[in-house]
Amino acid sequence: MSNTPLPASEPGRSSAFIVYVLYLLSIPSAAIFALFGVIWALAARDGAGPLARSHLAYQTRIWFTAFWWTIGLAVLAVLGWLTAIVGIGLILLWAAGLGAVILYIWFTVVSFFGLLALLDNRPR
Repeated sequence: MSNTPLPASEPGRSSAFIVYVLYLLSIPSAAIFALFGVIWALAARDGAGPLARSHLAYQTRIWFTAFWWTIGLAVLAVLGWLTAIVGIGLILLWAAGLGAVILYIWFTVVSFFGLLALLDNRPR
């Protein structure tokens, strides 16, 4: 048994934890839980302590980064569908699909490492 103290209680810490869990569950939910998570992070940041506020700001930042990349990849996919008859569209569709997979993996990995940092009392 270790003598490591439990993480300090801080306003907003449980909200940051819940948002990370929602983010990690976002892939099976088709990103619906991620949307709920960013709304929760935005609502909880005002009353949060410094550590929790840094995590809530980080969570908001990674969600908006993923959101704008998703918009860009969707535009690329539409261009791929429109130009599929020419042949180049297939390459664009493949690139959009690969980009989406990479984006989902990135979002999951940064959410997981953010959760580990929160549990270790490290800011983001």
